[in-house]
Amino acid sequence: MKRRDFAKKASLSMFASLIGAEIVFGSNMLEGYSPLALQDPDPFKLFNKNKDMVVLNSKPWNIEAQAHLLDDKVTPNSSMFIRNNGLVPEGIDVKTWTLTIDGESVEKSKTYTLADLQSKFKQYTYQVTLECGGNGRSEFNPPAKGNQWTIGAVHCARWTGVRLRDVLEDAGIKSNAVYIGFHAVDKHLSMDPTKEPISRGCPMPKALQDETILAFKMNGEDIPLAHGYPLRLIAGGWPASVSGKWVNRISIRNKVHDGQKMTGDAYKVPCNPVAPGEKVKEEDMCIIESMPVKSLITFPKSGAIIKGGKSLAIRGHAWAGELEVTKMEYSIDFGSTWTTCEVQKPSNRLAWQHFGAQVQFPKKGYYEVWARATDSRGIAQPMLLPGWNPKGYLNNACHRIAVKVS
Repeated sequence: MKRRDFAKKASLSMFASLIGAEIVFGSNMLEGYSPLALQDPDPFKLFNKNKDMVVLNSKPWNIEAQAHLLDDKVTPNSSMFIRNNGLVPEGIDVKTWTLTIDGESVEKSKTYTLADLQSKFKQYTYQVTLECGGNGRSEFNPPAKGNQWTIGAVHCARWTGVRLRDVLEDAGIKSNAVYIGFHAVDKHLSMDPTKEPISRGCPMPKALQDETILAFKMNGEDIPLAHGYPLRLIAGGWPASVSGKWVNRISIRNKVHDGQKMTGDAYKVPCNPVAPGEKVKEEDMCIIESMPVKSLITFPKSGAIIKGGKSLAIRGHAWAGELEVTKMEYSIDFGSTWTTCEVQKPSNRLAWQHFGAQVQFPKKGYYEVWARATDSRGIAQPMLLPGWNPKGYLNNACHRIAVKVS
């Protein structure tokens, strides 16, 4: 075989692998041509996202918001972060979509159509906070591998669906049930059909909570494809990776689920504090469950300029995993003193809470406004980076914005 012919066939094979299908008439492509499917699309048009969103990765897509984009009390699709582990599925047909409940601890494996789920079970709507476990990873030193999220991998949309508990009980839960694990239709980046990009889960008590639902609507409309259409598992207050997208199977397990990104150091932190850079054995790592207390100033944007003698209105959101935020404070002197501000109750359990204040400055100059939330156990956000961990999870340091008084 001539070298040029060999190189062309190799290129066609690579292109087909990336696209996920044979390139019909690929032998007719001009030398040096790149298929349109592999040319970078506009993610803002593709996913209907605000132009101020920040793209961290395109293979797979990972996109985060800036703080000011999260000012809405209910996060719109245009400002919702995207965290993918594999390729966004294509060619979804809701008429043929099914969800299967199986596993070692199910009484009888059972399959439901979307129509079954929507007609057989009562529907509920909850606003819940979903935050990537690695939100804030970019601040860790030594650096942690993974998407370098800053502060925008969090959102709080309103989801409508059926309680997972009702579906699991309909199939039957054996007394030895320990965990659930989800499976989905997104493809592994390698296109290997035997590999799952992600298959995570949670203990049965979390799976059976009222707010843990199988959702088919977001903010009153069909879930956008990038966020799990047509069916998404929603488990608020825990790492967003537990809320599986494009779900078509849920297994009731008699052990801790051992799917992709449940083993090794994925979504785990050291069970005990470690020194920065220290290597940690897998048996010394614990799975992340409820997310820590955290807050975000969403107005004004960092870099605000106001005239001397004027007060500054600030506002934002606070959340605390499974808990509530009971106190909200701000500081303008780098944490030397703190002033309490109003924080509202959540719209329902697991929703973020809104805070606001009028901030006064003593004279002209540069300031930083820091925000600090305290949860119902009395645990407050740390001023700076919390304990280091190998994967850069759970950074809940105080958020701050720069302000200049002129």
